Amino acid sequence: MLNKKHLDNLCQKLSEALPDGLREGKEKCQQQFKSILQSAFEKLDLVTREDFDRQAKYLQELKEKLADLEARLNNCPPSS
Repeated sequence: MLNKKHLDNLCQKLSEALPDGLREGKEKCQQQFKSILQSAFEKLDLVTREDFDRQAKYLQELKEKLADLEARLNNCPPSS
């Protein structure tokens, strides 16, 4: 999920991009932007970078273990 700080920053940038006539309701617009973006990001089923990196590391470790096991099996003498 998107970090709260990043989401707040994005909402602020969106509200700052509003035309001058709409800036009076800046706070209300920021809350609306935040609500809409949170809903959209939740539907995307995103993961954090930390979770992704953790899973990638785990997958790499499993690949290495599998390669080691395959090498050990290939070096075993055939059973009679």
